[in-house]
Amino acid sequence: MLILLTNDDGIRAPGLVALYREIRDLGEVHVVAPETVQSASGHGITLDTPLLTQRVTIEETFTGTAVEGRPADCVKLAMAQILPRTPDLVISGLNSGANVGINVIYSGTVAAAIEAAFLGAPAIAASLHLRSDIRTDYAAGAKHARMAIDRVLAAGIKPGEIVSINVPAIAQRAKPAGMKVVRQCTRPWVDTYEERTDPRGRKYYWNSSVFTLGETEDDTDVAALRDGYITITPLQFDLTHHLMLRAWQDREWK
Repeated sequence: MLILLTNDDGIRAPGLVALYREIRDLGEVHVVAPETVQSASGHGITLDTPLLTQRVTIEETFTGTAVEGRPADCVKLAMAQILPRTPDLVISGLNSGANVGINVIYSGTVAAAIEAAFLGAPAIAASLHLRSDIRTDYAAGAKHARMAIDRVLAAGIKPGEIVSINVPAIAQRAKPAGMKVVRQCTRPWVDTYEERTDPRGRKYYWNSSVFTLGETEDDTDVAALRDGYITITPLQFDLTHHLMLRAWQDREWK
């Protein structure tokens, strides 16, 4: 199996290294990832500047291609030029931070998986929830992510399909509460901004928000992750509102 591994935290990110170590026995793993951190870059792509690349060896674990671009750029370039053929699977992660709720929209990690699905590959985004009161253990998080990836592969994921996996922040040697297939939470997240003044008297604003797993319905990714479960959420890139479409198609529009 030919696997493309990418992320949005950069090719040197500890989550990517840890996940590579966990999935390398699945097949032939090629790493193509951003040269620098591209968190919350969404589905942006580079059009006006060249995509510079460099082969780099990371922690004597793998040699991959670093791209001076965004996560979606990495997938596009890998599938168009770098890989010998269309990959059998694209995995994006292991992200430093959860991608649940509306974070899915902003996430470069998820965007990389969606781009792969656009281009005809099955794709998985994997993310690790971080908490200030729990020491981050990427190796353990990657092991849990691999368990979920195995379950997804066993269930069957087809070309063009996307699954988002989130691993809870848990104490060392602890185990997740289990694994749940859940929907994306769609409750809004309202950002907060701190007003400041620069030395020339101009106002500027600093986003001071810290994303938290707040109150939500019990069947969502936010609730399950908050309760310590590994979450599995099938996603799609078809943004059509089909109920509204059908209702409007029955109207007279002349």
